[in-house]
Amino acid sequence: MARRNNRKYVVPGAEQAMQAFKSDVMKSEGYAVNPNRPDDVKFEVAKELGVPLQPEGNGQLTTESAGQIGGKIGGSMVREMIRLAQERLANQEQSE
Repeated sequence: MARRNNRKYVVPGAEQAMQAFKSDVMKSEGYAVNPNRPDDVKFEVAKELGVPLQPEGNGQLTTESAGQIGGKIGGSMVREMIRLAQERLANQEQSE
């Protein structure tokens, strides 16, 4: 049975912004990202990690393999969010 992506964003319009953010972050990590299809970067990450990810039918993937792909992408995004928050806090402290 195929799993459907039921991710819902609480803030209207956040999905577009998050996809653009993912695209920017993964580009800065050195991946070729199509800005119109930023989720496709997972195939490039999977190939780099040696994980046989396919566009359809990935029931054979282990949780560990799927986590390696998502961790590489999500981890990069979280690191960038933390960096941006720290930068913003430092700028606020300087302006006070």
